[in-house]
Amino acid sequence: PLAALAAALHPGRRFLVLGEGPGTPARVAALLRDTGWGGTRIRVLEQLGGDRERLLDGTAADWPYERTDALHVLALDCVRDPDTLRLGAVPGLPDEAYEHDGQLTKRYVRAATLAALAPAPGELLWDVGGGSGSIGIEWMRSHPSCRAVAVERSAERAERITRNADRLGVPALRVVTAPAPAGLAGLPVPDAVFIGGGLTAPGLLDACWGALPAGGRLVANTVTLESEALLAERHRRHGGELVRLAVATAVPVGGFTGWRQAMPVTQWSVTKGSEER
Repeated sequence: PLAALAAALHPGRRFLVLGEGPGTPARVAALLRDTGWGGTRIRVLEQLGGDRERLLDGTAADWPYERTDALHVLALDCVRDPDTLRLGAVPGLPDEAYEHDGQLTKRYVRAATLAALAPAPGELLWDVGGGSGSIGIEWMRSHPSCRAVAVERSAERAERITRNADRLGVPALRVVTAPAPAGLAGLPVPDAVFIGGGLTAPGLLDACWGALPAGGRLVANTVTLESEALLAERHRRHGGELVRLAVATAVPVGGFTGWRQAMPVTQWSVTKGSEER
């Protein structure tokens, strides 16, 4: 998918793209402009080694060719526009990278959550209560072969997850629009599960735990006392690590600067043993 290019864009990076038809260079140029990489140099190498070999050169911002020869390779030299948000290669993207309605695992908690989930190549994540999709998206950005399913009951939020996944270069993120645990039925066996909301929904935690194979990881975050008590009980039963994550941000206080504390997040992370059900 063309949107997958977005995950490969980093300043100064140079790479080749095999075109799928005469309209590919124009579509690539449009994607680069839309994502803040209009200064990227594009060279289209047509009919390499043939009698009609030709080179087209320009930038994404002013690319003039709607169609090219169908047989071509694009050479891209990435240049980020000055006001474009910088996106690194590790989890913890800026919150501004996401379209959201407030249901977003914030940057520093997100980085800690992905560290606990520990994605590895080829693994599958269930992101239960997807919200804006940030955990599943950054799981997939960690390696091209990582896969994720976001389960979100709100159709509006599910559509937002899809838009975020496309914009951040992981269009293969699967979105299931359904409440959990009902929406988990029939999904492929996960290597890891993240629960970002709805912990007190009847049967949800049991369904997620039961779906995990031996060696699978589960990470659950909450900010409520009721869900925290539930996680404390599961921690006593299954072990793992129970931590509280607190983040404070410096803000103006009159003519001075003080700390504004975000709501603390309680996180339970655990690996399922071979003897557990």
